[in-house]
Amino acid sequence: MENGDPTSIKVVIIDDDKLVALSLKTILEASGSITIAATGNDGSEALHLYETHKPDVLVMDIRMKNVTGLEAAETILGKYPEAVILLLTTFNDDEYIVKALKLGVKGYILKQDFEGIEPAVKAVSCGQTVFGGEVMGKIPALMQEKKEENGDVFSEKDINEKEMAIIRLVADGLNNKEIAETLFLSEGTVRNYLSGILEKLELRDRTQLAVFYLKNM
Repeated sequence: MENGDPTSIKVVIIDDDKLVALSLKTILEASGSITIAATGNDGSEALHLYETHKPDVLVMDIRMKNVTGLEAAETILGKYPEAVILLLTTFNDDEYIVKALKLGVKGYILKQDFEGIEPAVKAVSCGQTVFGGEVMGKIPALMQEKKEENGDVFSEKDINEKEMAIIRLVADGLNNKEIAETLFLSEGTVRNYLSGILEKLELRDRTQLAVFYLKNM
């Protein structure tokens, strides 16, 4: 890590608004545990800056003039699938959310959520998937709109009908108690099912499970 601090999270920021990029730099560096390795102002710079600095997290705007954040993310993840990308946007748009999920970015939050930016960077750097509250609130509706037969990925992972029912309810935003009541199970049984599901799908938490369902439904 930079500055000789092994605990520092190295970040590259890409935003076509230089003032926003500077503000993000100030906000993140104020934490004391995040180092900004570089900033850029267009998606066309993203791949070069990523390859030059190999950041722990790439924080990137979506709407930019020449190359968008989504286009840059697709290029980077195509070459470096392990890249950790956190998208920031002022646009709470269904199309962007779906594209971001399908690309495999680790987070998508609204710029207006200033207080959530630092925790989001720290979370994705630890392997978590982070979507802002307003974004997560849209995911169940998106799933309803896209309701179709589930792809082979679930059968390939040996997900049975009961587990599939639990996955759908998690994606709809139900907690363990509500799932238990809906499926006439105990909360303990639901917890056991969830542990097994996460292990089968190699996922960390409920958020990743909801995202996985949306991407593969």
